[in-house]
Amino acid sequence: MHHRRCVQPTPVLLVLALALALTGMTGCGGDSREWPADQGPPVTALYQVTMNGLDGRPFAFAQLAGKVVVLVNVASRCHFTPQYKALEALYQRFKDRGLVVIGVPANDFFGQEPGSDTDIQQFCSATYHVTFPLLSKVAVTGDARCPLYRYLTTVSARPGAIGWNFVKFVIDRHGTVVERFGSSTAPDDSDLVALIERLLG
Repeated sequence: MHHRRCVQPTPVLLVLALALALTGMTGCGGDSREWPADQGPPVTALYQVTMNGLDGRPFAFAQLAGKVVVLVNVASRCHFTPQYKALEALYQRFKDRGLVVIGVPANDFFGQEPGSDTDIQQFCSATYHVTFPLLSKVAVTGDARCPLYRYLTTVSARPGAIGWNFVKFVIDRHGTVVERFGSSTAPDDSDLVALIERLLG
């Protein structure tokens, strides 16, 4: 089943962006540029990060210690947006065993997340009945990317630029990024689910 994009990027740009997304960028090196001074001290561990949720309240990643986490950059108007349904199903299936799914809205790719935090919350609740945590909209690529994604793409065990929406980082109970799946890998993909089950124990 095909889902029409709400924007029509040029074929060349689309091919390049999807190529990055499909590979998941698992083998790419990190960005060697220095950490920007306006983003505070460099993040060297996931549990150092604190961001805002869609409700404006601080969300400290330290509370995730001992949890298995699937972290996904999301958008409301993307070809892959229907993955919200499978992400919610994944969360419901494993949350009692210690899985947390976290959505990070971003508008970095052809304006596919244009709404406010309130708009995003209403869309996710009404359309896909999302109950897993969603963070406030941020940048996940380029010089303006937030500290979380600067860490994930330069310091973590799976570095490399984010190429599209719905890239999935899988993080173990110790805060280590153990795997990264591209946009085209569905949340119910057998390899992804098997990895989560193994990490949950």
